[in-house]
Amino acid sequence: MIAKRGIASAGFVLLLGVTLCFCQATGNKQEVTQEDKQQEFAAHIQKARGYLDEKQPALAIPEFEAAVAIDPENVDAQANLGVLLFFQGRAVDCIPHLRAALAAHGLAPPSEERQPGLAKIQGLLGMAESRTLDFADARKDMEAAFPSLDDPRFQLQLGLELVGLDTESGDLDRAAAVIAQLRKADPDNAEVLYASYRTYSDLAGESMLALSLAAPDSAQMHQLLAHEDIRQGNTNGAITQYRKAIAINPHLPGVHFELAELLHTSSDETVKKEAEKEYHAALLENPQNEKSILRLAEIDWRKGNIEQSYKEYTKAVELQPDDADAKLGLAKTLTDMNQADKALLVLEDAVRLEPTNATAHFRLAALYRKMGRVDDAKRELELYQKFKDMKEKLRALYKELQVQPAEISAAEQDDQ
Repeated sequence: MIAKRGIASAGFVLLLGVTLCFCQATGNKQEVTQEDKQQEFAAHIQKARGYLDEKQPALAIPEFEAAVAIDPENVDAQANLGVLLFFQGRAVDCIPHLRAALAAHGLAPPSEERQPGLAKIQGLLGMAESRTLDFADARKDMEAAFPSLDDPRFQLQLGLELVGLDTESGDLDRAAAVIAQLRKADPDNAEVLYASYRTYSDLAGESMLALSLAAPDSAQMHQLLAHEDIRQGNTNGAITQYRKAIAINPHLPGVHFELAELLHTSSDETVKKEAEKEYHAALLENPQNEKSILRLAEIDWRKGNIEQSYKEYTKAVELQPDDADAKLGLAKTLTDMNQADKALLVLEDAVRLEPTNATAHFRLAALYRKMGRVDDAKRELELYQKFKDMKEKLRALYKELQVQPAEISAAEQDDQ
């Protein structure tokens, strides 16, 4: 039997982006066949390494095939051949070699303890099985490999393949679980975010259908229809649905606040007063509803009720210390109460919590200027302009994507 040797070269790793860490032989058998076969095996391996160093994987494949023919139990040769065949688009041909490499390491059924290099091999095997429509084995191998991968790029590729497989089979819960891990590892990756959007959109559609079948006349169904109307820009239709939901169950979690948020967008003062009533109704259901307290604080500030607004903003900050909007509002009332030093500390904290908040930078700039801190004011104004421009670009993008809501008026509400 020919001695097992590691054959992964630097060129191989660079070319394929897959690290093969097989440094040990599969066994300690000392029995040697003919010396010329051993030399022939070594010659094929040396040629394969040379081709990989020259970044000519297609030429390395026949050399690995010849080496495997001489010693089919050599794990490294099987693994390297399988990987090369996979990246040459030969999924059917690579599967036996990848399976042989895994089986030699006791991974034919999946093992709890897995070397990173072996996890990559099992991940590639799963991807190859998927391409040959062996979806059951593909899911098994990809799911087993995914948690053990230490290569972020390969984990991303494998995870997205797994999400696609789960989505195609209709197993959206499984897909969402993988998406959650991918977002944790790379929260700003565009591919992951798009896959997240698609998966959660499909889950929402599935849930809407299930609810419509299970409880078509429930308060929750009307609340869901209100969300759909909002998404389509049908604000008055959404208000009607919220009212139906409240009529069925006035204690439905979140319904009063959601209705108030919609009414609050109106320029009609009568409708705005109705929004205020709904915010109070939301607080009756949940006195710790920080968002409702925040909105009432804003309403009181606009009415000139500074002391009441200050109390409400203070309460909101106590409930949610990391809410930049609450701190921004609190700083606003402190400024009105001529407590600039306190307002400054709160504003600086708001900027720390939400660095892209243009309004926070603008108010901080104004406060710095008032205090004579010209350089600080200039810096904050530049940041304000930067994030204001960014917000305008986003607003233009969303305008293209979303149906703009119709204006809500008291007259239209009377007609409902």
